[in-house]
Amino acid sequence: MAFSLRLVAATQPEEVWKEMNRIGVSPEGLELMIGKGEFIIVKVGNIPAPAASILKQEMLAKGGEVALGKEMAYLRAGEGEAIIMGTRTQYRRLLDLLSRQPFGLAALAEDLNRLLTNLQVGPPPLTIKNRRFEWGKRTYIMGIINITPDSFSGDGLWAQDRLLTKVLRQAEAFMEAGADLLDIGGQSTRPGYTEVSVEEEKRRILPVLETLAHKIPLPLSVDTYKPEVARAALAAGADLINDIWGLQKDPAMVKVVADAQAPVIVMHNQTTPEYTDLMGEIASFLQKSIDLAVAHGLPREKVIIDPGIGFGKTPAQNLVVLNRLDELKALGAPILLGTSRKSVIGHVLDLPVDKRLEGTAATVAVGITRGAHLIRVHDVKAMVRVARMTDAILRSADIFH
Repeated sequence: MAFSLRLVAATQPEEVWKEMNRIGVSPEGLELMIGKGEFIIVKVGNIPAPAASILKQEMLAKGGEVALGKEMAYLRAGEGEAIIMGTRTQYRRLLDLLSRQPFGLAALAEDLNRLLTNLQVGPPPLTIKNRRFEWGKRTYIMGIINITPDSFSGDGLWAQDRLLTKVLRQAEAFMEAGADLLDIGGQSTRPGYTEVSVEEEKRRILPVLETLAHKIPLPLSVDTYKPEVARAALAAGADLINDIWGLQKDPAMVKVVADAQAPVIVMHNQTTPEYTDLMGEIASFLQKSIDLAVAHGLPREKVIIDPGIGFGKTPAQNLVVLNRLDELKALGAPILLGTSRKSVIGHVLDLPVDKRLEGTAATVAVGITRGAHLIRVHDVKAMVRVARMTDAILRSADIFH
């Protein structure tokens, strides 16, 4: 007798669900077994050795595993790290027990429960300027409009004749091509950029904002890390703020967005590419930004996260972040990815800025498969097509039914 074997979507629980349905598993059986088809690995930091020992024993009893370093395993270290491995069902059984354990394990159970929920349900919808963004239904596109003379990509519009006419024409073209939002910047943040004054930045962007707010129905984002600019931009018609320092450069910035109840994009950034744990440190930075916003009264669903490709990272680190982007899903926030024409593409392909379209397309497609909800790009028409095709592959049931 010849058996036929094939692998069933090892990384996609929804495909396991479909296959179970197809072979006729009962609804009761589905409910019981589906959690056993999703394998999840979680790293826990700063865990006391006694807590790690209990965690390992209990996860082993549930059929899972916990990896510990030798010093932790033999209780020689005060605290350290642990890697938990198991199915969703095993985690749920573990949580029931951890909530009654000492050494901070009850708090760990709460954190694990939040992480598992974030992975399962994704970020909640967000309405911006009467437009509803349902994260995960499809990929949204943000078109870049640079009102600068020194944009790294060469697309800055500042100091051109008939500036407002050209900006409006570009915004209309982006909208027609399928953009969902526009991101307006009045200062370049390219490597080695020259900072402009608050007044100069406002002089560049406020007339543009006032024009677009009245003529373009798309939500308008302003790319700034200066509280004074953000406040003036929101008053002039901006709908959200894109802060490359994640609300952490100037303490006044979080108050500006919270007072206005404006959605905010918080990006990871640092001055040098020195990391002990690249993804862990990025996630911690972004979690701090989320917590900062929430502590000041901005609803959690109004915070969008950005891993900061090209900011404080080497080309190799940028590629790692892109490949492991899905780890940031654990934060429960929409993920923005900005790789458009960036130097990592030039480094890999040895191409100048104006020849990085295909490289950008590859990063966009991979980014979407890794969980990006929103893509920030210069070449809107081409990247809308890339996103639609990638969405069709990932979400064929939603596209054709």
